Amino acid sequence: MRKEAEELVASAPDVILASGTTSLRPLLQATRTLPVVFANVADPVGAGFVASLAKPGGNATGFTAFEFGSAGKLLELLKEIAPGLTRAGVVRDPMQSSGTNQFAAIQAVAPFLKVEVRPLDAREASQIEPEIDAFAHDPNGGLIVVAGGQAAVHRALIAAAAARHRLPAVYPFRYYVASGGLISYGPDNIDSFRRAAGYVDRVLKGANAADLPVQEPVKHELVINLKAARALGLEVPASVVARADEVIE
Repeated sequence: MRKEAEELVASAPDVILASGTTSLRPLLQATRTLPVVFANVADPVGAGFVASLAKPGGNATGFTAFEFGSAGKLLELLKEIAPGLTRAGVVRDPMQSSGTNQFAAIQAVAPFLKVEVRPLDAREASQIEPEIDAFAHDPNGGLIVVAGGQAAVHRALIAAAAARHRLPAVYPFRYYVASGGLISYGPDNIDSFRRAAGYVDRVLKGANAADLPVQEPVKHELVINLKAARALGLEVPASVVARADEVIE
């Protein structure tokens, strides 16, 4: 990505649109002057891309992939669809601050829901199955997959392991459910790009990226895969189905 970023910067565009951390990082290594608008970046402050959300201060601004506190809602949703749940394995990348922060948000609500949470490492594909296999050894468990690049890359592997052990699992984005996962709650990724287009327009009209605050998601969606629920022998409560933005039959 570094070479491609350098080539793009060398072409001297008026503004660059970047998607995700893996695209943004090499761009900011290649330039600290050309304005960059990003979409779906997990933790721009923690990664050092901007000084703060309110005052980015450099040549980059845009829209985050999620708000850390919303990860607690994933555990609330998991408990709602599986009331007998007493344990939750949280699939996250321990090397990313976003994974650590989301796990902390889940830990904060766990005592109120009487659920024990345990981190499961998703950094390498070779670790995922053994971690989930070991977690599934005891009863009354379920999975929470938090937002992160490695989990997204290995989502089919995670969903297959959850199905094999008949573990109810909650995911952060719709595309997990479209790939066979049970249920997701999280930001609408497409909306982030729509909003980023507005920032690109403002930069082209003379706005300074340093003065445009980084914004968090405003549109969230609940998606349910009833086919996956039937395969698990799980009946999703009607109250949850009624709240869904999309139901996959």
